[in-house]
Amino acid sequence: MTRRLFEAYWILCKPRVVLLMLLTAWVGMLLAEPASLSVGLTLVALLGIGLAASSGAAINHLIDRHVDALMARTQSRPLPKGEISSRAAIAFATILGTTGFAILWLFINMTTALLTLLSLVGYAGVYTGFLKRRTPQNIVIGGLAGALPPLLGWVAVTNQLSPQSFLLVMIIFIWTPPHFWALAIHRYEDYCRAKIPMLPVTHGIPFAKLNVLLYSIMLWSVTMMPFVIGMSHLLYLALVNGLNAVFLRKAFRLYRADEASTPDAAMDLFRYSINYLMVLFLVICVDHFWVIDRFWGKL
Repeated sequence: MTRRLFEAYWILCKPRVVLLMLLTAWVGMLLAEPASLSVGLTLVALLGIGLAASSGAAINHLIDRHVDALMARTQSRPLPKGEISSRAAIAFATILGTTGFAILWLFINMTTALLTLLSLVGYAGVYTGFLKRRTPQNIVIGGLAGALPPLLGWVAVTNQLSPQSFLLVMIIFIWTPPHFWALAIHRYEDYCRAKIPMLPVTHGIPFAKLNVLLYSIMLWSVTMMPFVIGMSHLLYLALVNGLNAVFLRKAFRLYRADEASTPDAAMDLFRYSINYLMVLFLVICVDHFWVIDRFWGKL
């Protein structure tokens, strides 16, 4: 395999997206069983989840190949450029998906394997294959599939569902619409050209900006819940309020932006939202272990 072909398959996996998903899954694992979490279980679970997520990403590339060819942001992807054939992409996605499922089924537990399969089908089949082209609420409904990794990590360790794990899912679920709608506003012309019914296309950019602002307020409220239920502590409260203040300020800046400055304001929020989610989950983790260390240090 040539280096360029390897890079093309690597792009199919959407590695940046998958790595962010794996971070949230890892935090779910750490919060579930911090005292008894083994390195071996962690690596095997993340490998299985990562392979399944990469399979979903490759299927997304495959289904969207004709749309991607119409959009400036995506027209250089491997399938629109003809670097990889559709048949090869199908085979690649199948190998990744079945391998990931088998690893989780055989070495982790059946519940994690089935939930991961559900996430893959939800993202690649329900969202990409159906919702994305039929409703402006595509990213809201389909966002649940992409919000599951913390739950997958939690269940990989405990083999049980818990309210705390669903709260982590809810944070990502509420984060997803302002994250993607900011990108859709920035790439408005692309989505119009491709005839994808994203919210800015169907209801106009001003309405989409209002929804970004409202979801940003909802996000602040949801991210307070770990502190409210005692899952996180004062360190988390202080840091997450800072993160949310910046998020809301950028969302408000986008809402107030004129036509000329809207694309830049939207991209600014989109880029920050990626760092926001990554830092937020790290903050949850740091807060958790900082409090444990302080408690045990007094005994």
